[in-house]
Amino acid sequence: MAGPTDARAELFGALVEVEEQFAWADLDTLQTAVDLEERARVLGDEELVMRARICQAKMRMRKGEIAAAARQVREIEQWGVVNDSPPVRARAHLLWANLERHVGSFAEALEHSVLAVELLEDTATASTRVWHRAKLADALGQFDSMELARSHYRQAEELAARHRLSWLRMAVLNNWAYMELTSGFSRDAHQVARRLQAAAEADGLELEGADLDTIANIHLANGRFAEAERAVEQAMAYDESHGVEEADSRAEYLLTLAAALRGQGEHERAQACLDACGDLCAQRELGDVLVRLWQEQAELHAARSDFEAAFGMYRRFFVAYRDQHLSLQRTQARDRHAMFEVSEARRDAERFREQARRDQLTGLRNRRFVDEQLPLLMNGPDQPLSVAILDLDHFKLINDGFSHDVGDRVLKRVAALLDNELVAAPPAFAARLGGEELLLVLPGVDAVEAGARLDGVRRAIRAYDWQSVTDGLSVTVSVGVAQAAPGFTQADVLSAADRCLYAAKHGGRDQVVVDGHRVQEALRLS
Repeated sequence: MAGPTDARAELFGALVEVEEQFAWADLDTLQTAVDLEERARVLGDEELVMRARICQAKMRMRKGEIAAAARQVREIEQWGVVNDSPPVRARAHLLWANLERHVGSFAEALEHSVLAVELLEDTATASTRVWHRAKLADALGQFDSMELARSHYRQAEELAARHRLSWLRMAVLNNWAYMELTSGFSRDAHQVARRLQAAAEADGLELEGADLDTIANIHLANGRFAEAERAVEQAMAYDESHGVEEADSRAEYLLTLAAALRGQGEHERAQACLDACGDLCAQRELGDVLVRLWQEQAELHAARSDFEAAFGMYRRFFVAYRDQHLSLQRTQARDRHAMFEVSEARRDAERFREQARRDQLTGLRNRRFVDEQLPLLMNGPDQPLSVAILDLDHFKLINDGFSHDVGDRVLKRVAALLDNELVAAPPAFAARLGGEELLLVLPGVDAVEAGARLDGVRRAIRAYDWQSVTDGLSVTVSVGVAQAAPGFTQADVLSAADRCLYAAKHGGRDQVVVDGHRVQEALRLS
């Protein structure tokens, strides 16, 4: 019978298999991802739950459910931040980049693509590393940074070749060639297309219809009409021999073939291709292809010197193109608004969450934050962790002798000094436990070093110019410092720090006590 470790390994393998379906065509994958999430929940593995949910969000995006996908990926990314999970964050950022690209926000897509590469774990599969790098290259290309894009395409291709991922290497080269073409670098696109063909020949692979159509369009852009004709006819033959029956692909091929034939002066054959393409557009309501068909029809009329017909068809094309462009803008605006609302809701939630974990008076963290974060730090990397409790000496005299408002001002000044002098850099933090009692948590710092640093803070507080706050009455603090020992709970380390604070109070106040010794003695004993 398989144990928990075997069950997780099996689930992890199944999940990676789904993740690496980079160009999903089967919408049943959504149900597969839902089933994987349920299996991860049964195992109690939240990280795998989130990775399964990323797969679901990908499928929702492919189905056009942009708002739903955006909500899901934001929640997942936030979980990754809170739980410090780079694998989840990397995959969430890659999906978010695709969402931004979908709504035409290329700057935001680039930002997320960069994070998707930076956060990807070293243990990720070679396929995943190649794909993340390739999508970063795509984002750079769409952001008009082709020089940088080429560098990342090259890295992705080399990584795919090194790991003998032939099909993925071809996908990278196809994306690269297409990006060169759409960016206006037709000669560079031709060079990449030649590498794509050479890679396929070297690995004994057959170029797919999409690859061949890209090559055909590159030939068109370079005026190589006969080569374009051969490439697109090979694409049509590939689909026919492999049983591919996608009307939009067939229509695209016919449109490309018509342009190749027009370039060679074969006007009758070109017209026959356009007629067949038009029939497919009518049958399957391929509006996008139909608009481009009208553009090619106008070009064909002009090639025949029928300029009146060409002008009429161009007018038809431009009206349709304008309407299509406006419709796309409206769709992108709607989807962008939905994503904006998701982002706003997330920011509101983060703001409320932050407020709920801050002390309103001092701005320091509160007990809720301590209860969440301190156990995580204690169970984190194997490093020293020191905890200190700081208490203001004779604070009651300040409240009674002046006012509670003055007492509040003193607390706020001390809190500011702690932030400035000691814990400005996370994951160290200061918190208010209640009243005039403050907590300091210093990961990566042993008790002796923490005592020395806190003694500096103690002296800074005593030396502060309190004239404007307390009419010159000095303010001092007592501090107890303890280091978390193996097996300690949160209660254990806080109790140890509290005992040291008690010793500091009863030893004359205005001092730091570490493990039962005043800080000067502790330093001498160390």
